[in-house]
Amino acid sequence: MSILTSLVQAYDRLPDAPPYRFSSEKIGVLISLAGDGSVVHVVDLRDGSGKKKQPRQLLVPQPVKRTAGIAPNFLWDKTSYVLGVTAGEGKRTAEEHAAFVAKHLEALDGADDEGLKALRLFLQSWAPEQFIPPRWLDEMRDQNVVFALESERLRDIRVHDRPAARELWRALSGAGERDAQICLVSGKRGPVARLHPSIKGVWGAQSSGAALVSFNLDAFTSYGHEQGDNAPVSEAAAFAYTTVLNRFLERDSRHRVQIGDASTVFWAWSPDDGEAADEAESLFAQFVSAAADTAGDTDTIGDHLRRIRKGERLDDIEPRLAKGVRFHVLGLAPNAARLSVRFYYEDDFGTLTKHYQQYLADMHIVPLPREPYIGVWRYLSELAVQNKRENVPSNLAGEWIRTILAGTHYPLTLLSTTLMRIRADGDVNAYRVSMMKAVICRNFNMEKEAPVALDPTHQNRGYVLGRLFAVYEQIQRAALGNNVNATVKDKFYGSASSQPRKVFSILDSGSANHLSKLGKNKPGLRVNLEKKLGEIMGLMQPGGDPFPNSLSPEEQALFGLGYYHQRNEFFSKAVDAAETATESAEAAQ
Repeated sequence: MSILTSLVQAYDRLPDAPPYRFSSEKIGVLISLAGDGSVVHVVDLRDGSGKKKQPRQLLVPQPVKRTAGIAPNFLWDKTSYVLGVTAGEGKRTAEEHAAFVAKHLEALDGADDEGLKALRLFLQSWAPEQFIPPRWLDEMRDQNVVFALESERLRDIRVHDRPAARELWRALSGAGERDAQICLVSGKRGPVARLHPSIKGVWGAQSSGAALVSFNLDAFTSYGHEQGDNAPVSEAAAFAYTTVLNRFLERDSRHRVQIGDASTVFWAWSPDDGEAADEAESLFAQFVSAAADTAGDTDTIGDHLRRIRKGERLDDIEPRLAKGVRFHVLGLAPNAARLSVRFYYEDDFGTLTKHYQQYLADMHIVPLPREPYIGVWRYLSELAVQNKRENVPSNLAGEWIRTILAGTHYPLTLLSTTLMRIRADGDVNAYRVSMMKAVICRNFNMEKEAPVALDPTHQNRGYVLGRLFAVYEQIQRAALGNNVNATVKDKFYGSASSQPRKVFSILDSGSANHLSKLGKNKPGLRVNLEKKLGEIMGLMQPGGDPFPNSLSPEEQALFGLGYYHQRNEFFSKAVDAAETATESAEAAQ
């Protein structure tokens, strides 16, 4: 199923889907009119206070597609069109206002409806010079404006809600319909959309919206067709897919998550079980964002999530989710005035769950990170300079989430970028090690080479050298304490993990001095560390070069894994020793 077809299908499932040719828009001001067109009240519809005021979402006639020209909306618009005032220079504000007035005086000519007549009288008598305090506030400039009769204002009925206004809008919006063609989305005959409505809410895209489907250059045309005729999508289908996508992309939508530069939306479809589709969407939101699980033991979603993470089959947990729910995930990124599709995934929710469980298995290491289940965006932040989302390498987010969803090989840029960040800042943490382990397990089929927890018998040279490096670091820490300007890791980790021969002879001679100092103060600890060195050196393959000139990227990843395991063994033993000492002191008291 195509992206557009599945979105049109999702439109039918919206509980409060707007009617055809209507749209939910941000409205900041309501002008209440008397029957003679005079202004009774000017109402600020924004919620909040100060600069954090947010306009209210209201259902209004669908906005026009604006490019560079002047094109007024019907029965509503921003103040530059409706009132002829703006906060900026407004070089063409007068023209915009004149276009709005001319359009409505023509459309409302001869209207018998009280609301439409009041609006016509208002436009005939209004002048921009009337926009003065205290009734008209400067902060209302550039807000979207709607109208209402004062007698209907408190009942939340606006002029565009009145039956006569809706009937007039249907007539006007359908007046320019062209000859019917077969719609590529629905397969039905209907007027083709020349320009598709804009998509709003994609992070980094234009605030006014961007196009998912558009043709504006000769190079994009075919057989002399212009704009929308190159890919005939009916007006109804274009309205449906853009409406549902805009709804999914709203700030507080439960259908979206930001992953790097990809604004990711997701939805489920079950023809016979809407509750199953809702549950699948709730579970997937936890898969990708890993919000803290505060659900009680009796909560269905929380219970299913815990069982899925334990590796239980979805067929055993909830059979109706495994086969009866079709799931869709779409990643969008900005591209000038258009949108790029970073990825699109469609499959049964049961298959998606299996891929998620495989991803968890790939990422699993011991000791566990402080937060064992985190969102993909949190992992990606580890690959960004200063951990800022805007610094995540381009395309990596989309490539990685696509492979997670589809169960295919991870992008190799995930490994190379992780290695680069570790060499840059020296931070070998659980999240970065998890990503490296996942890549070498899935892409290089090295599950046996990448142990989940510390394996003291493992002989892979990258893993062994990583453990050995952690021992040298521990020897320095034991001899000099933690107050060292530059540790062994700070100085040598990058070169040790990529070109061992250059570094390990230096580390060996330095550790001899540290062990000598340690023997004077803590001879027992010196003996233990020397034994650990001997054990690890004994794992070097006989006859081979213990310190090769270079390590491959996958061996560098295993170096980091071995270092992580060995370092944390030292740390856990130190914690255990401290706890034992505390317990002994308390018992003595």
